[in-house]
Amino acid sequence: MQDDPYPRPVLDLLVAAGNRTVFEHGARAVTGERMLGLVRRIAAGLRAAAIGPGDGVAMMLGVNPEAFAAMIAGHVVGARVVGVRPGLPDGQLRHVLDQDVTAVVTDAATGPEHAPRTLTIAELSATPDDGGPLHLSGRPHDVARLLHTSGSTGTPKACAQTYAALNAAWTARPEAWPPAIRELASRLQRYLVFGSLSSQVMMEYGVLTLAAGGTMVVADPPVFPEAITRHRASASVITVPRLHKLVTAQRRDPADLSSLRALMVSGSPLEASRLREALDVLGPVVFHGYGQTETGTISMATPSDVPPSVGFPPEVIDVEVRDADGRPVPAGVDGELYVRTPAQASGYWAEPAETADVFVDGWVRTRDLGHFDEDGRLYLAGRARDVIIVNADLHYAGPIERVLASSSDIAEAYVVGTPDEDTGEAVHAFVVPAAKTPDLASLRTLVREQLGDACVPVTITVLDEAPLAPSGKPDKRLLAAAISQAENGPPSGPPGRRPGDTATPSTQ
Repeated sequence: MQDDPYPRPVLDLLVAAGNRTVFEHGARAVTGERMLGLVRRIAAGLRAAAIGPGDGVAMMLGVNPEAFAAMIAGHVVGARVVGVRPGLPDGQLRHVLDQDVTAVVTDAATGPEHAPRTLTIAELSATPDDGGPLHLSGRPHDVARLLHTSGSTGTPKACAQTYAALNAAWTARPEAWPPAIRELASRLQRYLVFGSLSSQVMMEYGVLTLAAGGTMVVADPPVFPEAITRHRASASVITVPRLHKLVTAQRRDPADLSSLRALMVSGSPLEASRLREALDVLGPVVFHGYGQTETGTISMATPSDVPPSVGFPPEVIDVEVRDADGRPVPAGVDGELYVRTPAQASGYWAEPAETADVFVDGWVRTRDLGHFDEDGRLYLAGRARDVIIVNADLHYAGPIERVLASSSDIAEAYVVGTPDEDTGEAVHAFVVPAAKTPDLASLRTLVREQLGDACVPVTITVLDEAPLAPSGKPDKRLLAAAISQAENGPPSGPPGRRPGDTATPSTQ
């Protein structure tokens, strides 16, 4: 581990890159030397604006060299870098910016109306570059960055990583790479970046590309396979639904994907049959990663690993499979996964109750289910938590249910997720009216306004009463089965309906 705080490992990589192109944005080719100069100017601009250790700096930036440099510069001055995902509903954005944020850095002319203070990339990067060594101000136990969860709770949880945790990460240190990452790194000559560099996955693979001697290439929007062919990309992050569409397109009208060497599947589990199909059509290019915002990468399966495993966790990562009483279980037995990684978050920012529930005695409760085989491969078996993964983002069912039940027309609301070809999983809702049949369009508008488009139910089914499990609780498994049956066969309505009940699906 380096004596200097983070981001020393990244700065060393930029120095080593020299005149090699590290970031390609349209016609712009930014070398390591130029990126380092940009980091120096933005860091000097932040210090001139009195931004330093302990200050929260929200980054509302596009995908470009300046965004990468600004995030690194924020760490140079020891600030708490807060990545802001694009497209947040106004209420969620206000919540993020109200969490001890000193300033917002934006590449637009102005920031949001409720920003405490706005600093533009143009003014920050206009600070002269003295060419001297960078003084790093990060303090080991200070929070270096906040990585927000999807925000489907209405108030996104922010995973807090300290400077010590970031310095312990192996991403920027090739000598510490586990075997699967070493194999992946050899394929990152031209890595497509898109969406937002505030994404943990996007940024971490970007740093890995830098360490591997490759180039980050902007492709926004990332239309596949066109983006791969146009940029002669060797690697990209891809969600399960997008992978399925790419495989389908290649079967129908094959594009020249000869440059492609790695697709890093992220966001949701990849079924063995889908993985085999992708390997058959695309070749040995699919890497299936498993991780969480709270922990970072936990395990990764290479194209040669045994499906549907997610590979072997690296030696520096501890994974235990525990039963409901917290006791370890033997190989082959499913249980909840508890994880401990060198660079894991220390907790949720300003969320002591949530922190105490998830961060237990140095371990992170993933609330995912899985098991090891006798050889030490890790397999995922489902989720212990009630969430739905839409376009690779986690969305909790509870908040959607609470929003639906807040309508005066609704007595009870239940939400389930089922597989969906376009989004990975889709949200489906079941409601019991308070009196009259509710206006389904109004319910969908209510969810959209409070939680965003991804949480809007694809269908809303009206019930007289919900089916009950033997415990007396509503049986969501039966509700999910009813959706699957309706999609795969003649509609029969949700189980447990009484004669005369009505089930009315909403329309998109």
